[in-house]
Amino acid sequence: MANQKDSNNNEQNYKDYVDEISPKPTYIKNYIMAFIVGGIICIIGQAINDSYMNFAGLDKKTAATWTSITLIFIGSFLTGIGVYDLIGRIAGAGSIIPITGFANSIVSPAMEFKREGYVMGVGANLFKIAGPVLVYGIGSSILFGFVYYIIQIIFK
Repeated sequence: MANQKDSNNNEQNYKDYVDEISPKPTYIKNYIMAFIVGGIICIIGQAINDSYMNFAGLDKKTAATWTSITLIFIGSFLTGIGVYDLIGRIAGAGSIIPITGFANSIVSPAMEFKREGYVMGVGANLFKIAGPVLVYGIGSSILFGFVYYIIQIIFK
């Protein structure tokens, strides 16, 4: 019995010690930075979209497509030169949520395994992080489409 009390006491002392020395998260600062950086990314995206519509003469749908392509390129490029990781450290979720974060999640593992070759390194690890997102996104859209189809049949 005494041995078990000593063990519990040591565990509690250790937990108290860890709590004492662990850095305290700054939630409010993190929320503000995520909001600001995410907003800046969205402003840049809107500026690109408006530029495609006003200066290139593209219609709304085509401009939106080219805006997505451009933002993915920018996110991939910034990841390649190491800048997007710095933005991510400051912004947190503000850099992950937009489409540029998705580009980052695809390019980062590919760069990490490049030394293993293009097939076994880049090709095998390209979708390591983004793969589950794609699988669950596509799978849920198929399920939703099937449910929608059944509902349309029932209520016609």
